[in-house]
Amino acid sequence: MAMEAFFGMTIGLVAVVAIFIVLPWMILHYISKSRTSKNLTEDDERMLEDLWRSARTMERRIETLERLIEPDAQPARPRPTQSTRGDIN
Repeated sequence: MAMEAFFGMTIGLVAVVAIFIVLPWMILHYISKSRTSKNLTEDDERMLEDLWRSARTMERRIETLERLIEPDAQPARPRPTQSTRGDIN
């Protein structure tokens, strides 16, 4: 009988510890992990920088082609200003 009471108390203690300590710790741990994983890695930043440079180069080429094809005509679409384009440089 004493062994059954000890076993029951042990299970109760484990359940209380699991509910009030382990479960909240796991939830908070994975919440903080998800927040830190939202940041870009160095490889992602390099890739975005390369894509940004490629886009700028393509934009310059398209502008040059538009000037060569229609030297006297107004551009077909209005060109955004530097402030609305969102460029860093």
